[in-house]
Amino acid sequence: MTKPDLLMVGPYSEADTEALAALCTIHKGTPADGVAASIRAVAYRSMKPFGAAEMDALPALELIALFGVGHDHVDLEAARARGIAVANTPDVLNDDVADLAVGMLLASARRIPQADEWVRGGDWARQGAFPLLRKVSGKPAGILGLGRIGRAIANRLSAFDMPIHYWSRTPKKTPAGWQRHDSALSLAREVDFLVLAVAGGPDTAGMVSAEVLDALGPEGTLVNIARGSVVDEEALIAALADRRIAAAALDVFASEPAPDPRLAALPNVLMQPHHASGTVETRAAMGALQRENIRAFFEGRPLPGRVV
Repeated sequence: MTKPDLLMVGPYSEADTEALAALCTIHKGTPADGVAASIRAVAYRSMKPFGAAEMDALPALELIALFGVGHDHVDLEAARARGIAVANTPDVLNDDVADLAVGMLLASARRIPQADEWVRGGDWARQGAFPLLRKVSGKPAGILGLGRIGRAIANRLSAFDMPIHYWSRTPKKTPAGWQRHDSALSLAREVDFLVLAVAGGPDTAGMVSAEVLDALGPEGTLVNIARGSVVDEEALIAALADRRIAAAALDVFASEPAPDPRLAALPNVLMQPHHASGTVETRAAMGALQRENIRAFFEGRPLPGRVV
């Protein structure tokens, strides 16, 4: 039986490549290459835009199967207009992303990387005790975007006895005591830690503005595991440099994989390489769900991760 043609875009592991090859005849390239007129599905692992031009370069395209949960780089309206389904890999990465968000919050607030260097570099012996820091437990935490990942983060922070505040487009059913706010500004005013877990895209671009950062205040910490586009990065750099907020812990940036060097020069910034889902177990689960979306499509079944 002839296997269907699949365009594979992005850096895939050998195991994922072999697993995709077992399902389909693989073509490697970019959508703009128009690799094969017979390609009905794309396995997409890239943050480059996938818009109308890329879709039109593949005239038989019916499915864009994403490796990941974010879909802000895909023009969903263009896909919808062309009858192209879009599927992602929800839920399987919630725990790892939430774990890293909490780890970054703690590492930033307790200055764990700096304290490690204090010991390694001999400052403990030369200068004595590391400076005192601020307590984390019991401080109010804000979650911007209470979807699957945002809720997983909130659940973890609740275990630190942190009062939970959140913003979401619509009210959510939450445990007693969780407080919903109607704007990012209102949320920032009430919390010491603001964790961004909202979807990227034009609707949330620049949502964390200079005004929001000022509302967070000089004792506030920003944690971003969402998208770099959610934050006005110029305003963030200025707020950090002027100590109008205490710190930022960032897994995502406006320009990746080369963030603004001014961020790296600031001592109150913790940086990670967009790696919140980066564990062996979760990446394997993401690959498996992407393949299940592809398999379901070719078998005429509902897509488990359908977005459009």
